[in-house]
Parts: sequence; structure tokens; C-alpha cells
Amino acid sequence: MGRSQSLPRGGDPRFGSDADDSGCSMLHVDMDAFFASVEVRRRPELRGRPVVVGGAGPRGVVSSASYEARRYGVRSAMPIMRARALCPQAVFLPPDLPAYTAASRAVMQIFREVTPLVEPLSLDEAFLDVAGARRLFGPPAVIARLVRERVAREQELTCSVGVAPSKFVAKLGSTRAKPDGLLVVPTARVLDFLHPLPVAALWGVGERSAETLHRLGLTTVGELARAPIGMLRQALGEAAARHLRELAWGRDARRIALEQVEKSIGAEVTFDVDVVDPQEIRRALLGLAERVGGRLRRAGQVGRTVSLKVRLADFRTVSRSRTLDVPTDVGREMFDTAWALWTALDPTEPIRLVGVRAEGLSAARETPRQLALGAPERGWREAEAAADAAAARFGRSVIGPASLLRVRDPRPDENQSRP
Repeated sequence: MGRSQSLPRGGDPRFGSDADDSGCSMLHVDMDAFFASVEVRRRPELRGRPVVVGGAGPRGVVSSASYEARRYGVRSAMPIMRARALCPQAVFLPPDLPAYTAASRAVMQIFREVTPLVEPLSLDEAFLDVAGARRLFGPPAVIARLVRERVAREQELTCSVGVAPSKFVAKLGSTRAKPDGLLVVPTARVLDFLHPLPVAALWGVGERSAETLHRLGLTTVGELARAPIGMLRQALGEAAARHLRELAWGRDARRIALEQVEKSIGAEVTFDVDVVDPQEIRRALLGLAERVGGRLRRAGQVGRTVSLKVRLADFRTVSRSRTLDVPTDVGREMFDTAWALWTALDPTEPIRLVGVRAEGLSAARETPRQLALGAPERGWREAEAAADAAAARFGRSVIGPASLLRVRDPRPDENQSRP
């Protein structure tokens, strides 16, 4: 097991695994270097070596880096080429999302066996409200240790946990506890913990907001908390000023949100080199639409609006969308709409990235499918469902890649090949 605590500001004993946890019913659990750790778990020979997970192309980015790689300056969202320059001896691996998803489900199940009040934020982090679990498992810090021990024993992974009276402070606590640590922020010591932190630690303070606050001479959370509210309103606006003032004083009344309703499902691809060939764009859009369709069907959802995202070589991004008459989870139908949006856009510059997204989601079982007059009883929906079944049984590799399909252009001419 890792450290029992990770303490801010030189190891202040007021914040640690043995601090007073009364009133601290909120836990934030954050897996350590999750994707990289899953890879090391199934490749034990990589233990102790720098491991980087990310896109393999020249425009790929780092998805996860082990702490051995981080010592060389490698960070998430960094270009892979930069990571290779910083740590050429690292083991670079492509992402394996199904493996990470399976590991995430197993970890989340451990959380739910401790408390039903679990709010996943992503594959590798979640909030837990353990107020109702105290009678069964003990005080919050004891529950946090139990969670860490079970994750380590059952999944051979490590996590860091923040224990605090609110979501915001618990998340800061888990960050300070990394890697493989536990930190308790007592209710009576929240301001002692918060006020020395930089203003960028507050949710909602990005790079631009931080620059604005620094120009006002506000560099710490405590300075922001004591600043005149009128000055904050003038610099940030009414809503942001009120939000940051509340957080700076440790006030965060949000509770666990049990229902996480996805508002959209999408996929995108960044090309290794800028693309000018419309046929290559079309193949990419078909593949993306099929991925989105598959994710919709697995989630039991349909989308009413299809959106197209295009990023040009100069990084300008253009988006277009169209609302369908009938919601769909069929990749081919989404491709037809995305391609129509593309042809209407008709960009003349090289393309760096394209994406397809389904929005306006609803439950498929509650959305009756209308069969168009004259449409066949079986079509793309049944074909894609059959492909889903084959992929589930034999693996996705048995399904021919979308890029090899000959797709009819919605704007046919006499030279256009037909399927």
C-alpha cells in the first residue's frame, strides 16, 4: 500500500489521514495514471519503467503517463512528439479504451459496494457520499482506507482519495494526495487549507481568468476571498464573481448527482497530415458515424440532431448541425447527414480534424421508429445490428472497416461509382 497521507505546505499535520473527519462525508477518488496503470497491470515487465499511452501519429497526444514518465516532464494532453523528445526511453502504447472501460467498471463497482451514492466524473474518478455508510464501515477516513485497500487488492491499481465536507474541497484533497495517498481536510480547517492555494485551484478559473485576477493583485484563494465583491464583479461578471467568492470561502452545497444523462455522443479524428482529398474526408466521416451509431445502440439512445465538426489547417474550427425528422442510432443515416453538411460547407482549405456528434439524445425504447413510405422492412439498421452482434462475438476486427466501403455520394454525377 502507498502513503497514508500527502500533506500540503510542507507536511502540515492538520491535513492527513488521521485528521478529524467528523462532518467530512464527501470522498473524491481519483485513480493514479489510470490508463498507464492498466497497461502496466497486464504487462508486469513494464513496472518501474516510464510508460506513455497516447495516439501514435505525429499529431497524437498523451492520454496518460506513468509517474516514472512524469519525472521527465511528460504530461497528459502533451503532443506525443514532445513526449518522445523529453523521454525517448519511455514505452509508448496506443490507447485500449475497452480495457480501460472494463477496469473502470470494476473500480466503480467497488465504490458502489461501499455506498450507493456514487457520482462518476469520468472513467478514472468519482465522488462518493459516505454519510450513510458510517454505521456499517466506520468514519469517512476509515472508509477511504477501505476503498484504497480494495482497489489495490482486487484490481492491482492505486488511487488517491480526498476526504472533506464538500465536493470541491474533496477533489482538491485527492489532487494534493497524489500519487497513491489519502488526505483529510477537517471541516474546521477548510479555510486554512484553501486560502494559501493559488487562485487557479478554484473551479472556473482558467488561464484567462487567472491572468485577470493576477492583474488585480489576487494570486491566492485567500486574497480573492477578501477582495471587494464589486471589484470581482467588474472584472469577471456577476455570475463568475459570486461563484468564485463562494468557493473561496469553502461553500459548495452540491450533492451527489446519481443520474448522469449524456447530452451528446460523438467521435472525431485528427489526421496525421492535413487532408485535401474529399474522398478521404468521406471515408473518415463514414467511420466516425458508424462509431457514434454503435455507441448510441450500446447506450440504448437515439439522437435527433447530427453535428459536423471541421478543424482547418490554421486551427479555425467550423461546426454545422441538422435536426432529423426522426431520431436515429443508425450510423449510415448519420453519415448521410454529416456528408450533406460537409458538401454544403464545401471548405477549400486543408483539413486537420473532422468529427461527427449525435445530440438531443433520448431513450431508444421510448422513441418509436417511423418507417418511411416505401422503405424496406430491413435496411441499414438491421445490417448495423448484425455487425454489432458479430463484433461482440468475434471481435471488431471481423467487421470490414468503413473506409473500404463504396459509399454513394449524395451529389451523384455520371462518373460516380455505384454500390
